[in-house]
Amino acid sequence: MAMLAHDLLSGLQRIHPCRFYGRVTAVLGMLVEIGGVEHRLSIGGRCVLLPRDGRRVPCEVVGFRHNRALLMPFGGLDGVGLGCKAIIADADPVIYPHSGWLGRVINALGEPLDGRGPLPGGGQPYGIRAAPPPAHARQRVHGKVDIGVRAINTFLTCCRGQRMGIFAGSGVGKSTLLSMMARYTAADVTVIGLVGERGREVQEFLADDLGPEGLARSVVIVATSDESPLMRRQAANLTLAVAEYFRDRDQDVLCLMDSVTRYAMALREIGLSAGEPPTSKGYTPSVFAELPRLLERAGPGIGKGSITGMFTVLVEGDDHNEPIADAVRSIVDGHIVLDRAIAERGRYPAVNVLRSISRTMPGCNSAEENDVVSRARASIAQYEDMAEMIRPPRWLRFSMASARSRIQE
Repeated sequence: MAMLAHDLLSGLQRIHPCRFYGRVTAVLGMLVEIGGVEHRLSIGGRCVLLPRDGRRVPCEVVGFRHNRALLMPFGGLDGVGLGCKAIIADADPVIYPHSGWLGRVINALGEPLDGRGPLPGGGQPYGIRAAPPPAHARQRVHGKVDIGVRAINTFLTCCRGQRMGIFAGSGVGKSTLLSMMARYTAADVTVIGLVGERGREVQEFLADDLGPEGLARSVVIVATSDESPLMRRQAANLTLAVAEYFRDRDQDVLCLMDSVTRYAMALREIGLSAGEPPTSKGYTPSVFAELPRLLERAGPGIGKGSITGMFTVLVEGDDHNEPIADAVRSIVDGHIVLDRAIAERGRYPAVNVLRSISRTMPGCNSAEENDVVSRARASIAQYEDMAEMIRPPRWLRFSMASARSRIQE
């Protein structure tokens, strides 16, 4: 009862005494043009459209043209027409996280999706698109963090506050690897962002991959592929905002995001709609400006807490040098490569140890541990060089399999 009264009082204090509104003057594709309040708006500002069917459609300002503000919706534009009212949102795009969010599934607007009632609200606002801590004030990455996957713990040891990219093509096991990390990590809290996921896979991930134990100490943010690009972009930013809340409470947070590529695709849709010129593979210049702003939010904080980030990158056509993969690899502190050839042999997680690297691993391990890992990598590399001579040819393997089947019969 006391918590409900506190939330009600906090909500009343955030209400402004007056509101300003304009009118819809044009609708073109995903863009809505409004007039009358353009001088009270800025890039990133929020408005609420009131369509003729009585819904409320939140929008964000993405540009200006001919003394009109250009907005993109967080939902569908059904029912929006000329003359519809556009109300300027009172509050900045912030959330009020709470420790009671653990075990909950929410959308990109911070609304519950699990049918377990409203979310409790905290007293401190957190900006959805906040800036990372100042570089000179951040702690250094230090101390090992148990990711929960032996191949990564051994060959790609991670420090608290490290950021790693997981690079793989479609169907190679990225989601399975993330679920292993979420269930078996030694981090205090796990924050999972599912950006642009298939709708049918969300329940499968929660029930089968994550499980009740993993969900109990996790916060899951979901924006499926059929939602608007603004929702997908905000889901990624909200994931980092929730992780920052737990980091500021001196907790070690494991932040898992699947995937950065779909986040970049959402940015591309927004940029092209706003009139930005396409560059490499159709990605707009703002995409490569937003990527470091997102990824730099992970890492060690000013206090004792940290955010260890694991960001998946869906490489198109297994091309690990495509623009987004190349940009992410230059920002993060190491990369994990999932190899399709290894997955086809039935070995999961399909981590290619030789193509993967953790840039902070030498500082995490002792000299003896680094020596053991170096010798193990050398042995794996030597085996790969002679693999064609060690493994029998395909026709011989087929003949041996046929002979075994005949003996069993």
